[in-house]
Amino acid sequence: MRRPRSYLSLEDFGRERLSKYFFMRNFLYSEIGNFHERQNLPEDPDLALETGRKLAVELLDPMVETFGPLEIRSGYRSPELNHFGATAARPQKCSANERTYANHIWDRRDAKGRMGACVSVVVPWFADQYANGRDWRDLAWWVHDHLPYHAMCFFPKLAAFNLTWRESPERIIQSYIAPKGMLLRAGEEPSEPLDARRARYGDFPEFRGIRYP
Repeated sequence: MRRPRSYLSLEDFGRERLSKYFFMRNFLYSEIGNFHERQNLPEDPDLALETGRKLAVELLDPMVETFGPLEIRSGYRSPELNHFGATAARPQKCSANERTYANHIWDRRDAKGRMGACVSVVVPWFADQYANGRDWRDLAWWVHDHLPYHAMCFFPKLAAFNLTWRESPERIIQSYIAPKGMLLRAGEEPSEPLDARRARYGDFPEFRGIRYP
């Protein structure tokens, strides 16, 4: 597929289906791009679609079928838009492009040659409980024990977190919510045994228990 260069080709690109519940359009909106009037178009649409499908099918669809609708806060970022967000006079909290390949920049491989894609997501069901004092680690360990993620990073607002799919995943968990820092490093065993982790999320909905028509 060619890079979208017209309104109609962008419409067609947005209609590309990634999974049962998601289309590419769900991941193209950018507050940075909107506010600063900059486009968010992939340089390699085929790679963006391939990695986006892996993210949606393997990580997001199971969450929808467990918790219901998800809120996508930030999805795909083009190399051009991400570079602007990292280097503008007032940086927009974007990391340098090289650190964002196979992350929010879906259409570039990382330094190890791995495909990857990242999305910042809110689980409304959990966000309501988090607002009442629930520990973010309950959700982090649930994801760890149920989904083939590469990395997670949690943020204080709404317990939003970056969720990354990548080839040869390293399974890393970190957070800007107390206790801040690394919960799980690549290659490490979880600090809490499986029984303790399961007790944390014992009241969560049944895994993939929602049956949509």
